[in-house]
Amino acid sequence: MSEVKEITVNVDEYLAIDKYEVDEESAHIELVDDPGDEEFLKLVRVCPAALYKIDEDGKKSFDYAGCLECGTCRIACEGTIVKKWENPRPTMGVEYRFG
Repeated sequence: MSEVKEITVNVDEYLAIDKYEVDEESAHIELVDDPGDEEFLKLVRVCPAALYKIDEDGKKSFDYAGCLECGTCRIACEGTIVKKWENPRPTMGVEYRFG
């Protein structure tokens, strides 16, 4: 019987392999102007690319440039603070390079 080996993964290393073609003219995700704290905190917790942030002063920030296009934010907050979520235009967005 073979030995089971522990698997460890560094997500940041895998994300760094991906290629991103950022569409500077058209954001594929838009939030409402003043997102509520509770809903925004949901996005901070669920986004696998950690694109939603709250700094030590409580200031909220979001950058769609590193989006994995998984749709998690849309599922978590569509109809509340996610005003628009659509696939990026052709040739734009993420190109997965590993797996």
